[in-house]
Amino acid sequence: MSAIVTFGETMLRLSPPRGERLERTRALDAQQGGAESNVAVATARLGAETTWLSKLPDSPLGRRITAELRSHGVDPAVAWDDSADARLGTYYLEHGGDPRGTDVIYDRADASVTTATPDELPTAVLRDADVFYTSGITPALSPTLSDTTAALLRGARDAGARTAFDLNYRSKLWSPGEAGEGYEALFPHVDVLFAAERDVETCLGREGDPIEVANGLLRDYDFETVVLTRGENGSVAVADGEAYEQPIYDADTFDAIGTGDAFVGGYLARRTDGGSIPDALAYAAATASLKRTIDGDLAVVTPAEVEAVIDRDAGGISR
Repeated sequence: MSAIVTFGETMLRLSPPRGERLERTRALDAQQGGAESNVAVATARLGAETTWLSKLPDSPLGRRITAELRSHGVDPAVAWDDSADARLGTYYLEHGGDPRGTDVIYDRADASVTTATPDELPTAVLRDADVFYTSGITPALSPTLSDTTAALLRGARDAGARTAFDLNYRSKLWSPGEAGEGYEALFPHVDVLFAAERDVETCLGREGDPIEVANGLLRDYDFETVVLTRGENGSVAVADGEAYEQPIYDADTFDAIGTGDAFVGGYLARRTDGGSIPDALAYAAATASLKRTIDGDLAVVTPAEVEAVIDRDAGGISR
């Protein structure tokens, strides 16, 4: 049984050594990243049976992606593209500090995943899923993926899975107006909504007290649960007439990319394992804090490490 199934794109991440510029570097570090596979790695490493659903080029680069995911305990369920123009999307990450920020340059147009349809994907994995997760990045990649995302959310619901969706707004993929329309078209098929407070304001035009905003979303779109992340201000969740708040766990930031995905992964892993919403929020915050200390997109963590973060904050002693 696959307790959690995620669906989306994974790219090859290429980065120059810290302090070097892309236009001058002679070396690029190769890793991988993608919101839904990042979440899959986090949930698998935290003990959940996890499947990542996608489409990849039938090439060494595609096989590299599946091998890496398997090494973290994720089961890849992939449609292989053997066409002449099959390709894996890439992105270039140039780390920077103040006053020069970190920059991301995408080269993902026409990646194989953008043509994925439900008929070619191994969607049988949805029959055994407790949770199906995807994010707002996926429908932004192509009209085909927009339709496929909606179809998979409906199919997962019909199969009895709880559906989870993260807005994950990316301004390099679509405008706030386009994103808002795209999200709202999917909301009828979503049970659990994750959203950064800034994305809710930018794309849905909602601002104010975070608990009131979350309750408004819950009421207007008939979600089961809404979880808002608030950066340094922590997170809030509302469900069944109750509101819960969770502060962040302080962390030295080595690489912030993937922090939000680690948060979602921590939350889903704990909830799928029977944890309460407050437990899941704490698990999510601890997983996110650990991710900030790790290079790359992936939360390479263990349950013991997550629990140690929570215990230390509660006054426990790590021996």
